Amino acid sequence: MQATDILMSEHRVIERVLTSLETQADKLAAGRPVRPGFFLDAASFIKGFADGCHHRKEEGVLFEAMVAAGLPKQVGPIGVMLAEHEQGRVFTRGMRATAERLAAGDASATAAVVANTRGYAALLRQHIQKEDGILYPMADQMIPAAQHAAVVEAFEHVEHEETGEGVHEKYLALAEALEQEAAGQDSFKLRASRRVAALCALKRRSDVVWRRCWSSRDNAAG
Repeated sequence: MQATDILMSEHRVIERVLTSLETQADKLAAGRPVRPGFFLDAASFIKGFADGCHHRKEEGVLFEAMVAAGLPKQVGPIGVMLAEHEQGRVFTRGMRATAERLAAGDASATAAVVANTRGYAALLRQHIQKEDGILYPMADQMIPAAQHAAVVEAFEHVEHEETGEGVHEKYLALAEALEQEAAGQDSFKLRASRRVAALCALKRRSDVVWRRCWSSRDNAAG
């Protein structure tokens, strides 16, 4: 597994939390009851996982390897990604501050919670698309193949030494808890729905392969 594969798998976890945040922000905007602590817990996930672990791997390891390979740091793709990381931190601080006001009984903070939450989710969704589609393929090409293993090893150091042993797993569990709360499902139902979705995807792939096989057979017969 390459370093960029690790980062993309973390993106999938982050996207699950983004979906949960969008769901809860929509409920709050519609006047439906939402636990203010949900947004505080999500801010903790962002700070500890999305920023503290994932962005640390990018900024401290991957981006530095790309700079060493010749890509400028302050301008171009890396400069854009760094600026968006900072904007994400601004939204996260705003989400936490306004959710604390909401938790203290200040209903006037509702609109600001929604705005910061939606702003963060929108920013991260397009940010992830640019990294998955542009920056990571660029990294795979730019960083010499002989250095890929060292980048993965540096990621492991960030995860286990700098971030802390077991912290990664803690935030994965928090992501699932946030997803469950936003969906209004218990863990059994959520796991069941994921299994159904996975089986449906497998069936679709099997159907495609089956059709291709029959098509090839028909063509050969013709």
